[in-house]
Amino acid sequence: MTIVTISRGSYSRGKDVAEKLAQRLDYECVSRDILLEACAEFNIPEIKLVRALHDSPSVLDRFQHGRERFLSYFRYALLKHVQKGNIVYHGLAGHYTLKDLDHVLKVRIVANMDDRVQEEMKRENISADNALYILKKDDDERRKWGIHVHGTDTWDSRLYDIVLHIDMISIDDAVDILHGILNKGLFQITPESQKKLDDMVKSAKIHTMLVATSPRANVAVTDGRVFIRNIGEELKSDSDFRARMEDKIMQLDGVESVMIQEPLIAHGNSINPYYNQL
Repeated sequence: MTIVTISRGSYSRGKDVAEKLAQRLDYECVSRDILLEACAEFNIPEIKLVRALHDSPSVLDRFQHGRERFLSYFRYALLKHVQKGNIVYHGLAGHYTLKDLDHVLKVRIVANMDDRVQEEMKRENISADNALYILKKDDDERRKWGIHVHGTDTWDSRLYDIVLHIDMISIDDAVDILHGILNKGLFQITPESQKKLDDMVKSAKIHTMLVATSPRANVAVTDGRVFIRNIGEELKSDSDFRARMEDKIMQLDGVESVMIQEPLIAHGNSINPYYNQL
């Protein structure tokens, strides 16, 4: 089982490459569907999630529930969907979310701005100047988002295994190149890589349970053991809430223990004798 992520700018033909490659491989091809899954599971308006994952940081921070909550929902939806493998994902943040997995081929598709402008003009029925303005704004916001959220520019080639420029290389050429790389077996899943992905899915699920009260929580899962740090004030000071949250996490499949790696502190900064013994 293999996963392919394709990062692209608007009208750079990355969508065409993804669809043709998925057809050649007989893989599932997914983009916006991931957003729909997250919206359905967590009952949030789709347009808000689209903007939260796409727009610049100044826009993200205006949302009522905050950037961290939307990103947490999206991360879980994406990881859960690709867990089964044999998928080509072209969309938002795949190269960030899946960057630590060895069985993911990470691709960047770029195209000439003139070609992108022509495509935007044709699809949106707008002038060349308007099309150029929209594309530049879109590129700028995606770069700001990557730097602000992940500390890395989406145009940094080190994020990808291969960068393909659609110009002299056609869409079909790009598909042939990627298909050839996958045929070498370099990105086949291993038991270690599958286990890592399974743990990432559990960790992401737990984060969605914590994000409303601990938006900066760090969750790690190893061999069924859950480790949580950077918790919010409610988990730090409310023993009942903390116990209920631990119980909910313990009910998840494959979870054997939960350790919140920060002591419970009573109001007034005195140490409460209650502490997580799991």
